[in-house]
Formats: sequence, C-alpha cells, structure tokens
Amino acid sequence: MKFTLYTEEADERPIFITGNFNSWNPKDPRFQLAQIDPNNYYIEIFDEFLPDIIEFKFTKGGWENVELDKYGSITPNKKVQKSESAFSHTVEKWRFNWGPFKQEFFPIVEIISEEFYIPQLERHRKVWALLPYDYYVSDKKYPVLYLQDAQNLFNEGSPYGNWEIDKKLSILAEYGRGDVIIIAIEHGSEERIKEYIFDNDNVANGSEGKKYIRFITDTLKPFVDEHYRTRKDRENTGIGGSSLGALISIYSGFLYPEVYSKLLIFSPSLWVEPNNNFPMMSFRVPFKTKIYLYGGEQEGSKMVKRIQVFENYLKRWEKKNLFDFEFKTNINPEGSHSEFYWSQEFPRAIEWLFYNNTENPVEVTPHQDTIEN
Repeated sequence: MKFTLYTEEADERPIFITGNFNSWNPKDPRFQLAQIDPNNYYIEIFDEFLPDIIEFKFTKGGWENVELDKYGSITPNKKVQKSESAFSHTVEKWRFNWGPFKQEFFPIVEIISEEFYIPQLERHRKVWALLPYDYYVSDKKYPVLYLQDAQNLFNEGSPYGNWEIDKKLSILAEYGRGDVIIIAIEHGSEERIKEYIFDNDNVANGSEGKKYIRFITDTLKPFVDEHYRTRKDRENTGIGGSSLGALISIYSGFLYPEVYSKLLIFSPSLWVEPNNNFPMMSFRVPFKTKIYLYGGEQEGSKMVKRIQVFENYLKRWEKKNLFDFEFKTNINPEGSHSEFYWSQEFPRAIEWLFYNNTENPVEVTPHQDTIEN
C-alpha cells in the first residue's frame, strides 16, 4: 500500500508513519517516509505487514513531534482499509517538542506555603501545588504526585532550565489525561545533598534523607490530603524526581510502600548505592509498585549500566516476594543529564504511571473542550 503526504511546514526532521501495524512506535526506522521535495513524501508498505483496517498517524520522530491540524489541535487517528491500496494526506502543522501549549489547559499553580515548616529538620521550605486546570469548577478527587527540586520543574529562570511540567500538564489535559495534582517541594539549596542522601556520610556528612522522607510522608502528605480534594490511598499516590531527587524517591517508595505505589525515577544517582543496598519494609503481602525508570546514554558510561543492574535487583526482590513490581524502562540514546530530556520524558511517565497505558497520548480521542482559534 502506498501512503503519500503533503506538508505545509517544511523542516529537516524526518517523517514517519506509525500505527496498529508497528505497536505505535513513532520513530520506527522501517517506516520512515522517503522525501520527494521539501513538502512531499511517500512510503510503500508491503501488504503482509498491514492489518485489514489500518489505523495510523504521522510523526516527525516522536509523539512530541506529531501531526496537528491547522488550529494546532490534536488530530484523530486516521483509518483506511488495506484494500484501498493507496492513501493521500495533508499535514498543516506539527508539534515541536510537545508545543504549542494551549493556555486554557494550563494547571492552576498555587504556593502552598513560602515557608512550610519541616519539623523533622527544623527548617522551612517553599512548597507548590499544580492543580488540574478545571480543579475549581469540578468536584473530582485527584491522584497526587510528589516531586523533588521544584526550582527546576516549572519556574522560568532556573540556571539549569526546567522540566516545563506546567506546559506538559497542559498537553496531557488536552489529551484528557491531566487529572493529577503535582506537589512540588523546593530543594534546600546548600542542604540539598544532605536531604537527598538517605544514610551515607561518605557522600554527605550528616545525611538527612531519613528525616526528609518522613517530612513528605508524615507531615506534608496529611496536610495536602486535608486541604485539597485528593485520593488518599496508595494506589493514587506517587513520588519522584531526577538525579539525587530520584534516589531519595526510591528510598521513599521502598520504605513506605503502604503510602506510595508509583515511582517516577529519572536519571537516578545510583552511584551513591552501587550495591543497591536499599532498606525495605517487610510485609506479609507484597505491595504492587509501578516504577518508571529513565536514563540517557549521554549521561556517562555508567548511568545506563547502573539502571540495568538496578532493574535486575528489582526482579530479584520480586522473586523474594518483597514487592510486586511493574516497571517500564526507557533509555534515550541522545539523552544527557539535563532538564530538557527529563522534560521530554515527563508526559510519558505520567501517562504510564497514572493512566495504565503503554501507548501515547496521541492515540486518545481529542479533548472535547479544545478551542480552535
């Protein structure tokens, strides 16, 4: 079958077709279109690779670079019968790194406190809440994800850039997957390393990770559950971060599995625990825990290897009946240790952790509230 494509927006990104014939892989080299000129492309696919009814989309190498309509809105999946033998399509716009972002879907950003008291550490910290865009016009209750290093998550002006989670949450909301509250805890600046190291004075003299974990679990979570419409149970509670923030989140999940069922672990600083000697609580019935693991091959030679070793430890612990793990690992060949790549991964992680979906938001029916302007 021959697919031809005309696109208004010409740039150097290659174009791929993806669909129910390749498990919706948006960057499958087998299905890259050949370029005729800056605006015209085509691909011929052998019939034996295609189902009778073909469902598909075009991307420029990922869901963050998927096709859009002329209003910048999500396009529904296209469907065609294989018997038609040919299909022509026009794409007027493309996403670029998940953008454009629609203001009407942005989360409501609130400061819970400029100086939230941490009794376990006898210091104060700024804490933020990012609420779904329709939080105050609905009566829904929401799952909650606690994230470390708030300074690098959404505020402009961070010296290292930021994850742009406010923008990414607007994308998820546009796809009907934005019903989650994010609680973002600012790091302690010069105290950051001590607070994110659990119990290793060789790395941080006077490590305070135990107390920090207790702060989130015993002090902050009860406050959030009291003041916001949350789903309080473990199935709807997650914790995560990147680098050392990811490491302390692993400890949180392993020590309090009765509280957290979802771990978002980006580029974890596993060098602190090269032997994976994580303490765990012992329960008669193992808790089911979802772990989204991400790392980049450009983060140093040991990052990916350490993630793979950690993954193997998870499987061993599972065999010992300590946990019932479900984990997804994504290694980005181009990824470096930076906010830009964590930002790219954030929507995929949220979708998998909270929406039980191995597919991507692009395969969801567009949100009915999408405004065309």
